[in-house]
Amino acid sequence: MQFSTPITKIPNIGPAYQKKLGKLKIKTVGDLLFHFPVSYEDFSKKNSISSIFHKGKYVVLGEITAISSGRTARRNFSYAEITLKDSTGKIKSIWFNQPYLAKSFKKGETLLLSGNVDYSKEGLQFINPFYEKLKNQSFPKNKIAPVYPQTEGLSSKWLRFIVKSVFYDLKKNIEETLPKEVIEKNNLYPLFVALKEIHFPSSFSSLKKARERISFERIFLLQLSLLKEKMRLSKEKGISISVDIEKIQDLVSKLPFKLTDGQKKASWQIIKDMEKNTPMNRLLEGDVGSGKTIVAVIAALSAIRAGYQAAFMAPTEVLARQHFDEVAKLLWRFKIDVGLLTGKKDLWRSKKLKGDYLEISREKLIEKSKKGEMDFLVGTHALIQDKVKFKNLALVILDEQHRFGVEQRKKLCVKKDSAVPHLLSMTATPIPRTLTLTVYGDLSLSVIKEMPKERKKIITKLISPKKRNEAYEFIKKELKEGRQAFFICPRIEEGEEKENSPWKGLKSVEEEKERLEKEVFPEFKVEMLHGKMKSTEKEKIMKDFKNKKTDILVSTSVIEVGIDIRNASVMVIEGAEMFGLSQLHQFRGRVGRGEFQSYCFLFASSSSEKTRKRLKALLTAQNGFELAEKDLEIRGPGDFLGKRQWGKADFTMEALKDIDLVESARETAKEILEKDYELKKYPLLKKRVERIKEKIHLE
Repeated sequence: MQFSTPITKIPNIGPAYQKKLGKLKIKTVGDLLFHFPVSYEDFSKKNSISSIFHKGKYVVLGEITAISSGRTARRNFSYAEITLKDSTGKIKSIWFNQPYLAKSFKKGETLLLSGNVDYSKEGLQFINPFYEKLKNQSFPKNKIAPVYPQTEGLSSKWLRFIVKSVFYDLKKNIEETLPKEVIEKNNLYPLFVALKEIHFPSSFSSLKKARERISFERIFLLQLSLLKEKMRLSKEKGISISVDIEKIQDLVSKLPFKLTDGQKKASWQIIKDMEKNTPMNRLLEGDVGSGKTIVAVIAALSAIRAGYQAAFMAPTEVLARQHFDEVAKLLWRFKIDVGLLTGKKDLWRSKKLKGDYLEISREKLIEKSKKGEMDFLVGTHALIQDKVKFKNLALVILDEQHRFGVEQRKKLCVKKDSAVPHLLSMTATPIPRTLTLTVYGDLSLSVIKEMPKERKKIITKLISPKKRNEAYEFIKKELKEGRQAFFICPRIEEGEEKENSPWKGLKSVEEEKERLEKEVFPEFKVEMLHGKMKSTEKEKIMKDFKNKKTDILVSTSVIEVGIDIRNASVMVIEGAEMFGLSQLHQFRGRVGRGEFQSYCFLFASSSSEKTRKRLKALLTAQNGFELAEKDLEIRGPGDFLGKRQWGKADFTMEALKDIDLVESARETAKEILEKDYELKKYPLLKKRVERIKEKIHLE
């Protein structure tokens, strides 16, 4: 048996189980052994039922004497409930939103329960505990039991049985995947030992060391891939662009504001990078409203004045249009042609015009770009279509670059006359250091930490249900004074969510717009905005809001990044617990962009202590960098980066919080590549690095 052996060859796994395992993307023996537990139950301290006097975590073994199911009277939750007895007494256990469990239990069965006990009307009871059916009253031999990610019909007990049989059949063929020198240098478990301890831990300390081994390996492979790319780029030919100080000073002198020290430093780092004959690969990181766009424009002006073209790609049409307006306004006096390409409505601001836009056909805009007549092209992912060509592209700017995939970036940064364009990526989501090293390890970093002096601190409040009407009255006062307000909702429309869906009961844009304009703010103009709308419709709504024809804009997270409405002074976020702290900070940054004092009100559907604790961090954090670290600590990298990009979060993701582990893996990867860039001495590592983009989806 090998890692590559199909599960169809494993005894005790018939067609029905094969189909269920397929839902978990388990197709081979290797997939099965690397399907790691999500948690572990500690059975080392068994409790008698009579010893349970207070709420807390307990482990009990007993016989089922009663089974029921139904719905709660207060919140209409479905549930399954049992009564368990041992020789000392009885206790109830309830599972909310899992009524089907009632059909899977039988009176007289032996059940092991492990989990939290809390108070109810009928006294102490287990709430949603881990459970396992046993054949008799004998206690499990393993004191630490793994709990696997499950699908219907596959229990942790069954998975433990299959993994154990496969592991001991395979143990002689488990090939070490890391070089001996790497294992010894970093004091790591061999792969065989790590897998054994992860699936069948002998102690929690051994389990921790096993997890570290697997985490180190995955981060190490990623670092090899990133550093190899960084070294490859350093050998590529770039486009050396001389700094035109006079033109830059001319641009800066005409700005209606003074550059901060952070903006000046970042600009200098970028234009000096562009002077080199190797391609720049730099990330510009700055808090919401720190002024990254003007830094990008300074870089673009340098490239264009040297006779080259620049491209600016944004994640949404709304943001692309906003960047186009801002760029065109800043650069028109320098007689620079700026185009907008979104796939919906294309525009051109000609150097022959002083301020007006011309609508232009897609074909003409692309033709101008191909001939080099379009100096600066702004757009969405439409920029990377095969039809779009540049004559002499020297600078690519990507806003919120983690939203674009590696392959998409490569399409824009394709070689031209054997030279690779410079790449400037920007993000308004401050990134914790461990993630910067891991996810963006191939990029140089520029950071703008300070905010423009004229920006006032936004007053943020967590509003309880009792204070909702009071908050509405305050918002009315702001609106009557001529200000505007955003209302953010997690959903576009009401849907038929499953009973246990976290989205059930949360407000939608459509219903909230109707409620606000009819019941709460009937004297004000209310509009809505969401991603499913047509481009022309979105553009009109944003234009009306910017021109103060609309008082309130109800929206989804489509306005998360970059929207600049200087008259808006109120941000209301419904279902605030559904968003990460960094995302909430982005929403908050949509107000406070003008001279008015601004406010952010957080409404949460959940009143749990965990929710309140997390949201309170938004009230006390001084900036986005502080919040990013807190978000990483509370929610983990999977939620911080987006599970859609990263896939299933596991303990390797958790390891990204460990700066020592990340730096150790990076340093080890660097040492190996400095000695052997082609990895000729490490054929297995070379093969795995080549496959890593297929296995780990960073973007």
